[in-house]
Amino acid sequence: MAKHIKAPTQIEAEGNKKKIIEEFFGKVNTDNSNISIAKMKSSPGWGEPGQTPESDEFTLVLNGYLKVENKDKIYVVEKGEAIIVKTGEWVKYSSPEPEGAEYRAACLPAFSPDTVHRDE
Repeated sequence: MAKHIKAPTQIEAEGNKKKIIEEFFGKVNTDNSNISIAKMKSSPGWGEPGQTPESDEFTLVLNGYLKVENKDKIYVVEKGEAIIVKTGEWVKYSSPEPEGAEYRAACLPAFSPDTVHRDE
């Protein structure tokens, strides 16, 4: 049966500065553990601890850019570009751009603080 999602749920984000996460689909807003889809907006200079998540993460940048670090390379993902980070791959996200970044992220299976495995 179809389910009309009238509004996302705002979720508190990790990191050194403000980041707004609005989950449309996922464990919090729709009680779905198969997928999460969220709208993200991070402040200039925002960064979060590294993590080794138990999900694939698909990210599409709409404004600004994201700096995405893994063990082998640093990617600068600009407006109109996307990146996939695979399950079990260590990654660290940040938005050093003066305007911050706006992006969409989808995780398969759904994001969970219990399965993201953030660095200490």
